Amino acid sequence: MNDDHSRRTSRTATARRLGRRSVLAVIGAGVVSACTSGRPEPKKTPDQASVSAVSTARVTVTPKTGTANTAVVGTLSVSVHRGSLTSVTVTAQDGTRLSGAFSADRTRWTPSGRLSPSTRYSVRAVAIDRTGREALANTVFTTVAPEATLVAHFTPEDGSTVGVGMPVSLTFDHAVTDKKAVERAVTVTSTAGVEIAAHWFGDTRLDFRPENYWPAGTKVTLSLRLRGVEGASGRYGVQHKDVTFTVGRDQTSLVDVAKKTMVVRRDGRAVRTIPITSGSPGHTTWNGRMVISEKYPQTRMDGSTVGFGGEYDIPDVPHAMRLTTSGTFVHGNYWSSAATFGTQNVSHGCVGLHDTQGAKDTGTPAYWFYENSLVGDVVEVVNSHDDTVQPDNGLSGWNMSWTRWRAGSALS
Repeated sequence: MNDDHSRRTSRTATARRLGRRSVLAVIGAGVVSACTSGRPEPKKTPDQASVSAVSTARVTVTPKTGTANTAVVGTLSVSVHRGSLTSVTVTAQDGTRLSGAFSADRTRWTPSGRLSPSTRYSVRAVAIDRTGREALANTVFTTVAPEATLVAHFTPEDGSTVGVGMPVSLTFDHAVTDKKAVERAVTVTSTAGVEIAAHWFGDTRLDFRPENYWPAGTKVTLSLRLRGVEGASGRYGVQHKDVTFTVGRDQTSLVDVAKKTMVVRRDGRAVRTIPITSGSPGHTTWNGRMVISEKYPQTRMDGSTVGFGGEYDIPDVPHAMRLTTSGTFVHGNYWSSAATFGTQNVSHGCVGLHDTQGAKDTGTPAYWFYENSLVGDVVEVVNSHDDTVQPDNGLSGWNMSWTRWRAGSALS
């Protein structure tokens, strides 16, 4: 139940970055497909992939995760097959929650009013089957912008506390043709007094980072002065706002695939060594520095979404933290025996930590790592028989040299 893998140098850069691994994303049917190479693998042994007490309920969220330009009326719905919905939470980027209503039989939920334009929404839906077993779905989408506008969706969130590896990342809802004008209207400053440089990944993504990780305790401010800026022909920015976040303690983790361990370092000192399992020989894990971008107490991983048929469908993967857009996660694993961790690499590309079903056992390594991790923490993988993750696959820009990073500015 992991994913992220196949590669080959003959493939195009785009295929290597996005398509070469049928990895998992939090997909619209409310599924996070992760850790999958796209190549068929022999059926798992009961020790590796059998899942007991799996809910028969299946939750579907429309629109699918990653959908952009969603209409503000008549597009959002949550439904369940072979079960009933117990909760649906829809949260806008600014923290506002969207109200809604269940059908009489609780098999469908719809919002009570219109969605806001130019807004990123996250959906978390939970259902139970007839025996009370839970199924869940997590989805993220953005709504359409008003005509002839240019809107930047940004991370991290205003007021958040993040890890030392957190870049400022903006994704525009339309392609930017005048990158110089847009870049001049976006500035990032910090209390650390370090140089911060911009780098464009294509026509819709603009990231900012310093040469090295942020010092702990740094205050960072993103200033958007896009209102009235023509970023493309006839398309003008509308945002004029400041976003401030704080860098928390200094924590990085080193995953050694050969040793099958993860060493967690806090403020330069090793605080815990955790046995892990990573990508099997046919589904290796990326090397390189990756940044935690999302955290889910539990989420669903379904092999059918990435070409594995009914080979696995785990509706309650515990303590899941996304490392790449293409689907690498570090997450809890309760279906492999405790002896697997530290001795075997059996995943489809993710990093697995020993856990128990339900995500409530406070004594497991996965619970400890989840509770002690922030969005923005760095997880570095070494000694894997794979390539280095591409810098634009997730928040992986730390794998690019400072010289090359600075050269990616439109103003350089």
